[in-house]
Amino acid sequence: MYLWDLALRKGYLGYIKYILKSSLMKLPIFSWAFHIFEFIPVERKWEIDEAIMQNKLSKFKNPRDPIWLAVFPEGTDYTEKKCIMSQEYASEHGLPKLEHVLLPKTKGFICCLQQLRSSLDAVYDVTIAYKHRLPDFLDNVYGVDPSEVHIHIRTVQLSDIPTSEDEITEWMIERFRQKDKLLSDFLAKGHFPDEGTEGDLSTPKCLANFFTIVGLTGICLYLTLCSSVWFKVYVVASCAYLSFVTYYSILPPQLVGSPEGAKKAV
Repeated sequence: MYLWDLALRKGYLGYIKYILKSSLMKLPIFSWAFHIFEFIPVERKWEIDEAIMQNKLSKFKNPRDPIWLAVFPEGTDYTEKKCIMSQEYASEHGLPKLEHVLLPKTKGFICCLQQLRSSLDAVYDVTIAYKHRLPDFLDNVYGVDPSEVHIHIRTVQLSDIPTSEDEITEWMIERFRQKDKLLSDFLAKGHFPDEGTEGDLSTPKCLANFFTIVGLTGICLYLTLCSSVWFKVYVVASCAYLSFVTYYSILPPQLVGSPEGAKKAV
């Protein structure tokens, strides 16, 4: 969710796409939005995911279409138990033992890089740290924690990334070793190196957006419950259509062009 906040601040909220667990594509309402925004669902089984990812990524190759493709090479949330399992795997295979991140799974990233290298502007290496403790889902829902979110971004030029799969794997593992060191230093010092401060979002603009959404939602609910039977038929038909296109992964054609100077990044 903090990547969404970052994209909002940089004017790219409508262009960020995630690679996410396929189970999330079954959430009511949210799955429609995920589908419309062309998120890529994966089963985390490469024999299944490879064809799906290649098919989805092939639609993102137009250099004029901006995209921030969010890839999480660890493949899952960080927990102490998963960290121990990752360290055991590292010991067995002669890989670095990491304390604050999990070893990356590289096949998905390599697939993205191979499919989109010719149309990407850069790869952004993003590391997120939280003050005091790692928040869980309910902390975010209720606004309890985190009190501060620190985001470290390093721009990597495509020319600095190897091309062979083995070399990319080694490069990725080294990146995560650096991430682990970065987070260790953050825990010791309370900040990332050369850290700046991002300004607050405009309160009037946020309130205007909030009341606009609430107002439109209220109007739709009122019309759905209190209007003629034909509007109810329209709502039911719209829901059925969205369910159908989401289930069968049918996307509408793009009708609006991309802005000049828009960036493509992983």
